[in-house]
Amino acid sequence: MKILSSQDIYNADRATLKNQKITSVELMERAAIKCFEWIINKFQYSSSKIIIFCGVGNNGGDGLVIARHLIENGYKVICYVVNFSNNWSEEFDINYNRLLKSGESPKLIQQSADFPEIGKDAIVVDAIFGIGLKRAVEGFAAKLILHINKSKNYIIAIDIPSGLFVDRANLKKAAIIEASHTLTFQQPKLAFLLPDNQKYITTWEVLNIGLDSEYINSVSGLYSTIEKDYIQSIYKRRTKFSHKGSYGRALMIGGSFGKIGAIALASKAALKSGSGLVTAYVPKSGYQILQVSIPEVMVEVDAEKELHFFNYKTKPTVIGIGPGMGTSEKTLRGFTKLLEENTVPLVLDADALNLLARTKKLLKWLPKNSVLTPHPKELERLIGVWENDYEKLERLKKFCSDYTIILVLKGANTVITDGERFYFNTTGNPALATPGSGDVLTGIITGLLAQHYRPIDAAILGVYLHGLSADIGLKTESIESFTASNILKYLGSAFKSVSIS
Repeated sequence: MKILSSQDIYNADRATLKNQKITSVELMERAAIKCFEWIINKFQYSSSKIIIFCGVGNNGGDGLVIARHLIENGYKVICYVVNFSNNWSEEFDINYNRLLKSGESPKLIQQSADFPEIGKDAIVVDAIFGIGLKRAVEGFAAKLILHINKSKNYIIAIDIPSGLFVDRANLKKAAIIEASHTLTFQQPKLAFLLPDNQKYITTWEVLNIGLDSEYINSVSGLYSTIEKDYIQSIYKRRTKFSHKGSYGRALMIGGSFGKIGAIALASKAALKSGSGLVTAYVPKSGYQILQVSIPEVMVEVDAEKELHFFNYKTKPTVIGIGPGMGTSEKTLRGFTKLLEENTVPLVLDADALNLLARTKKLLKWLPKNSVLTPHPKELERLIGVWENDYEKLERLKKFCSDYTIILVLKGANTVITDGERFYFNTTGNPALATPGSGDVLTGIITGLLAQHYRPIDAAILGVYLHGLSADIGLKTESIESFTASNILKYLGSAFKSVSIS
C-alpha cells in the first residue's frame, strides 16, 4: 500500500471532490462516520464517558462530526473546542453549528485554566491537529496535549496523533499525543512506521474513505507497506515437472567455534525456504553438528575452529555469508579473497557486515544487487550515526545507490530498499527479538535467491514470510518462549498462507 506525503493526500482530497462531485463537508462527514463506526464497534457495550478534543481546523471538524453521531446514538459525550486560533476552517464552522443544532454546546478551551479533569474510565478522542501541522505545537495547546497524556486514558487519535509531523522529524521535546490507537484515512503515514515515533503510535489502522483511486494510483510513491496481495504477485508457484535442480544451489558460509548454531539455523532456513540444494561451509568443529542436526544439508569444512581459506568446492547459485563467522584477521583475509573472486549473488549478515564496516574498501567488490541484512547497530557501523529516522532513510538511499545494493534494515516494520523505493514490512511481532532470528532471515532470503527470485523480491518475500511465521506461531506460543527455531517450525504455514489466494 502506498505511503503518501501530506501534499499527496491533500491532492487526493482535491481530486476526490472534483471527480466524485462532492463537497469537502461531505467528504469530512464520510471520513468521520468511518471513525464513529469503529468507535461504536469497539465500545458498543461500554458506559464510559467519551471526551472529544477538537482543534479548529479540519481535523477538529472530524471530531465534531464524530461527537454529533455518538450523541445521536446515545453515548455520553463531552466535546471540547481547543480554540488556539480565531481562524476556524469553513468545514469546522459548519459542523460546529450542526452540533449546536443537535443540542450539544461544545466547551471552549482557551487557556490552561480551562483544562477539564479527565476521569480514569473516560475514552479520549484526539482531533486537535491533523496532517497539515507545519510547526511544533506551542502555548496552552501544547500544555493540553501533555495534560491528556498524563491522564493515561485510552486515546484514539483521528488520522494522526496531534503534534506529530507526517513527513519530517519532530523536536525531541515536542508536545505530541501518545495515542493508544490511531484511525488514519485511506493510506498509512510514514511517521507511523519509524522507531523514533513509537511513543506516539501504539497501534493503527487505515480506514478507507473512498479517496480518488485514479489519483492515488498515479502517484509514484517512494514508500509503501508490504501487503499480502503484493506478496502473492511475486510468489512463484512450482510446476509439475520441476525437480531439485530447478531451484538452485545455496551455499551458506559461517560459523566459528561456539557459534555453529548460527550457520545451522541459516542453512536450515535456506533449505526450508525451498532451495533445491544447500551446502554449509563451516569450520571442522562444526562438521558433525551440521551432519547430525540437518541431514538434508551437505557440508564442506575449512580450518578447525574458524574460517580461513574459503576454498569451497561447490558451485553455488547464491551465497549467504556471515552468521557466527567471527572477525579474526585470518577470517578477514579469506573473506577478502572470496569477494575479489566471487561472481554469484550474495546475502551478507552479521560478521560479514562487521568485516565490511571494518574494511569499507571491500564494499566496491560486492556484486550488484547484493542483499545486506543489518540490524540498527550494524547499519550504524556501515553508514555512521544518524540524527533521526528521516536522516537515516536518506543515508540508506545514498548507500544503496553508491554501491548498487539492497538493504534490509531489521526491526519492527523492517524496511527493504534498493535506493529507489522503500518497502515497510507489515508482519512480525516482538517474538522475533530473539537470538538467531536474523540468521534464519538470512537463510530464507538466500534460499529464495537460489530459486531465481529477483534480489529485491527475495528480500521482500523473505522478510514478509519471516514475520508471518512469528505471527502464526504466536497463536500457540508465547512471546517470551519463542525461539528462532520456532520461526522454522511455522515457516511452512507462512508459505501456505501466501500460496492461497
